[in-house]
Amino acid sequence: MATSNLSEYDPGKIPTAVDMSFGIVVSDWNRDITWKLLEGAVSILKKHGVKGDNIVIEHVPGSFELPLAAQLLAEYKNVDALICLGCVIQGETPHFTYVCQGVTQGITQLNLKYNKPFIFGLLTTDTLQQAIDRSGGKHGNKGDEAALTAIRMVDIIRRLRG
Repeated sequence: MATSNLSEYDPGKIPTAVDMSFGIVVSDWNRDITWKLLEGAVSILKKHGVKGDNIVIEHVPGSFELPLAAQLLAEYKNVDALICLGCVIQGETPHFTYVCQGVTQGITQLNLKYNKPFIFGLLTTDTLQQAIDRSGGKHGNKGDEAALTAIRMVDIIRRLRG
């Protein structure tokens, strides 16, 4: 379990994202949480130089739909990386496990299929409080972290490709 604010970082160690473009797919299920993740991701992207026109946002009904929507953005929009944001909170049935496994496998497959960063920004928590703590609460905002990861991965790809 995290014990600190995970969104704290040294901005000087993040590459400029001025000429980068990003797609963000966000689940509307648990929107009190997921929309805060979205706000965090967009704020970080803009803070590091991404123009608003270079951020494409698509909303999907639930987390299970994240991989397909991310794939569609990769196919139809010219983006350097895709950020997938959602929240699944443990309930009384195995639904949690199936959704989390499906999304995890889907996003992993997209990374490899497209050779492009698809960032896993899915909160998988036991309680609503844990989700609140990770969407702008005492453990920071995982949306921030997803955006930072996307910027760094695009930079790695560009440096390796020369």
